[in-house]
Amino acid sequence: MSTHAAATFEIKTWDEKPLNEVEGLPKLTRVSATRSFAGNIEGEGTAEYLMMYRGDGSASFVGLERIVGRVDNRRGGFVFQHSGIFEGGAAKATLLVIAGSGSGDLRRLRGEGNFVATSSSASITLDYDLASPDLGTRK
Repeated sequence: MSTHAAATFEIKTWDEKPLNEVEGLPKLTRVSATRSFAGNIEGEGTAEYLMMYRGDGSASFVGLERIVGRVDNRRGGFVFQHSGIFEGGAAKATLLVIAGSGSGDLRRLRGEGNFVATSSSASITLDYDLASPDLGTRK
C-alpha cells in the first residue's frame, strides 16, 4: 500500500554553466542546485541536472538529487531520478526513487512522484512505500 507525501520547496542555489557549446545546435547546460523542503518531505536536496534548451526558450532536463532529512516521520536519505521539461514559465518533472539509494529509516524506500515549480511557487508529491525486508528462509 502506498502513502502520499506532499511538500513545498525553495531553490537555495542554482549554478548553471554551458556545456559543449556548438553554434547552430541546441544549448546544453549543466546545473548544480540545492533546495530546501518543508511539509511531509523535509530536509535538504543537492541536485545535478543536464539541460537542453530549444530556440523558443523551453528546455528538457534529466538529473539526480540526493535528499537528506525525513519523509513523514522517517529519517534518512535517498536519491531521486528526475526527467522533466521547462516551458511557459514552469518546470515540471517526474521523479523516481532510485532502488537501493535509501539510508536510515528510508533504506527500503521506493516510490514515484512529481514536482512543479514556477516563479511564485514550488511543490512536490511522492507516492511511496517502504518495501518489506526479504523474509528468506531460516537455516
